[in-house]
Amino acid sequence: MEGGGGQELSTDNVKGIVLALLSSGFIGASFIIKKKGLRRAAVASGIRAGVGGYSYLLEPLWWVGMITMIVGEVANFVAYAFAPAVLVTPLGALSIIVSAVLAHFILNERLHALGVLGCVMCIAGSVVIVIHAPQEQEITSVREIWNMAIQPAFLLYVASVIVVVFVLVFHFSPLYGQSNVLIYTAICSLMGSLSVMSVKALGTSLKLTFEGTNQLVYPETWFFMLVVATCVLTQMNYLNKALDTFNTAIVSPIYYVMFTTLTILASVIMFKDWSGQSLGSITSEICGLIVVLSGIYAPLSPSLTTRLNGDLLKHVEDDRNSDEEKALRRQEMY
Repeated sequence: MEGGGGQELSTDNVKGIVLALLSSGFIGASFIIKKKGLRRAAVASGIRAGVGGYSYLLEPLWWVGMITMIVGEVANFVAYAFAPAVLVTPLGALSIIVSAVLAHFILNERLHALGVLGCVMCIAGSVVIVIHAPQEQEITSVREIWNMAIQPAFLLYVASVIVVVFVLVFHFSPLYGQSNVLIYTAICSLMGSLSVMSVKALGTSLKLTFEGTNQLVYPETWFFMLVVATCVLTQMNYLNKALDTFNTAIVSPIYYVMFTTLTILASVIMFKDWSGQSLGSITSEICGLIVVLSGIYAPLSPSLTTRLNGDLLKHVEDDRNSDEEKALRRQEMY
């Protein structure tokens, strides 16, 4: 198998790819398992989660789904320790394919022609990215990552993210957060790009520690851990706001496209993933990414365009959508 402009994929890259694929499989399957568990619990108790019922906590199938999701997230976390974010992040789109295919056969949710096209595009784009993926850098200490994090270019990126997030949170969010889907998703995506960089740093530190070189003695490791916690909590807070305010069909593609693009940008700046690659390889990776992002957007584009251009941005959730439906949707997302 080759990558990075004709060079063979390193062992670490292969491990990262395998872990990212396993993560997508587990996470994609977890949504279906949890949804089945929620339905079964609602039938057994007569009270749905959307109206305050917690009977799903006694449903073994729901816990199987939760454990499956945790396994997938752990695999995704470890994948960043072995492979560049440019490679790992786009492969997350495959979890959407897994969910769509399983929903078609298990939940009888029909997969339309555009959905099939989107799946094919995601797979094709992912293959292109894997073939031309950059090699993972050999890192021997968390301090090497720290030096990358404090380089002027990345500090400028971090400062820009912080300023934009503060402006969005304290100015635009109170005014337009309930009417413009881009506000909440932009906050999630910007913070998400920083969280992935810190996750990669933390994952690499733990990997080196398990290999015998203790990185927990360095304050930089704990700093990255603090950044991860802060960014993830902020992400989850505003993602919940987005899901509570807007239809999932609007939030999901916009969030994925913005998050993936910003994460790759941050990784290219901090880790210089494209350094040493040929122009052809870089162009191929960008094309592969565009194909993946288009595959996510394509199945939802008609309804998404209509919603973005219509009154739903002003009134977001019509009164016809009951509180039960909104709460159940949030529960099924987690």
